[in-house]
Amino acid sequence: MKPFQFLRQALIAATASACLINISYAADALKMELQANKIVKSADGEISYISASNAQKGETVQYRATYTNVIDQPISDVTVTLPIPASMTFTGEAQPSSAQASIDGKNYAEMPLMRKIDGKFVKVPLSEYKALRWNIKLLPAKKSADVSLNTIVN
Repeated sequence: MKPFQFLRQALIAATASACLINISYAADALKMELQANKIVKSADGEISYISASNAQKGETVQYRATYTNVIDQPISDVTVTLPIPASMTFTGEAQPSSAQASIDGKNYAEMPLMRKIDGKFVKVPLSEYKALRWNIKLLPAKKSADVSLNTIVN
């Protein structure tokens, strides 16, 4: 599915360029694993996650990236970014909730994003969100951190 190929390529590029790590061998220090799963609710309200390889219009897909520190020392101030594929709309749900959002992939701010229209501040529609980013303050040696966002297939 093209959106998932685009996301994987974008995440690889984002990891290589946007992960600001304060050690010289950053490229070898952090491993990223991406999962795209449909969120399915059973009749009794139980939530399960299944592969999103065949997600259809209107279904909710969660993108989860796991970042693992593969070296023997902690890493601090890691910035990680997840782009939102063009064929998806962000639902407003992200973990951790400290995520910042962008409508252009360059400028980020706390959610909800706001804009001024006719002198009044209004929320930017979630459909305009293009990427989320998180700052991982400290990632201990040999430990992992997860970030995720939920989208709906357009």
